[in-house]
Amino acid sequence: MKTIVQKYGGTSVSSIQKLKKIAEKIARDRVSGVNYLIVLSAMGDTTDKLVTLSNKVSKQPNPRDYDMLLSTGEQVSVAVLSMILNNINVNSISFTGWQAGIRTDSTSMMARIEAINVKKIKSEFMKKNIVVVAGFQGVDDKDNITTLGRGGSDTTAVALAAALKADECQIYTDVDGVYTTDPRLCIKARKLNKLTYEEMLEMAGLGSKVLQLRSVEFASKHKVPIRVLNAHNIGSGTLITKEEKKMEGALISGIAFTKDEAEVMIKGVKDQPGVAAKILGPIGDAKIEVDMIVQNVGSNGLADFTFTVSRNTLKKALQVIEKNKKTMMYESVISKRNIVKVSIVGVGMRSHAGIAGRMFKCLAKNKVNIRMISTSEIKISVVIDQKNLELAVNALHNEFKLENK
Repeated sequence: MKTIVQKYGGTSVSSIQKLKKIAEKIARDRVSGVNYLIVLSAMGDTTDKLVTLSNKVSKQPNPRDYDMLLSTGEQVSVAVLSMILNNINVNSISFTGWQAGIRTDSTSMMARIEAINVKKIKSEFMKKNIVVVAGFQGVDDKDNITTLGRGGSDTTAVALAAALKADECQIYTDVDGVYTTDPRLCIKARKLNKLTYEEMLEMAGLGSKVLQLRSVEFASKHKVPIRVLNAHNIGSGTLITKEEKKMEGALISGIAFTKDEAEVMIKGVKDQPGVAAKILGPIGDAKIEVDMIVQNVGSNGLADFTFTVSRNTLKKALQVIEKNKKTMMYESVISKRNIVKVSIVGVGMRSHAGIAGRMFKCLAKNKVNIRMISTSEIKISVVIDQKNLELAVNALHNEFKLENK
């Protein structure tokens, strides 16, 4: 029997009225002989309010209690939706994450799913019930409630779809699908009909906020087809699936960008083996994630070492560098906050040469200076000044004709 998993995000379930519309949609669209499992986030900004509540009583709450508190948001939304469905004569039952059989490790606030027992869900399907599951949560081997981190409801939906061998996992949001770039920045942005897992992984990791990165990783690993749809408008959305030969035609599928980049340049380090380890070792020990890295060719025995971090960790990174000055042995440090990373993504890069050249010529033509460059098999990223973000995105969108189907 066909199984469909649907996930609705926080803004899509932010009010009773919106939950009623979702219930009406489920009642209207459901097909006889198809099993439906619905995964919900907490209503609107409920999770933020729960975090604020926690901060009012404890600056460093017990992680177990913190997860217990945050998990209640999703429990409210699933209970309310199930009530609404039953009120309109659609048989439904709501489950917490642990009732749905989701087992995780014991990492509070960022747990990872280890196993799912879908026996209970399948028994409800046999009764022709729609099953409504609380996203973002599970239970560890000691029966402690755990949470999966922000955006964890996407991961819950994909994981349940994999465990149930669902035909499709539909992620409902407030957008019509995945676009070639952010429509707020580029009016020519176009909704994509299809993307590969690899492309979506790159775009999610590079700043596209439509899907949580972990959920795409899970879908790719277990070959779960994901469709991104608008919760309140009719449309075909964007299908994210495995690569097909016919998909190689598109050189570039999309342009992603991140605004929270900061650059650190350590000048005058010794040009010798091991310098990168001396710098990045302490940075890594401080749990600071480094993105792009450049070390120039040295002269007079000295070189410059440049890397990027997120802006909210810049201050901490500079403190670590200052603290380890004797070990790193540098002359000076320069930091820059007003930079952004712009990336072009597409599986077509594998079979077409010259993409990087076109990108760099396009930016040069528009007088956009490139500070750093990073490449992979299906993406090219550049760091530029933030003031040039909109210009760069629109220029690249035009250069690769992304407005055309």
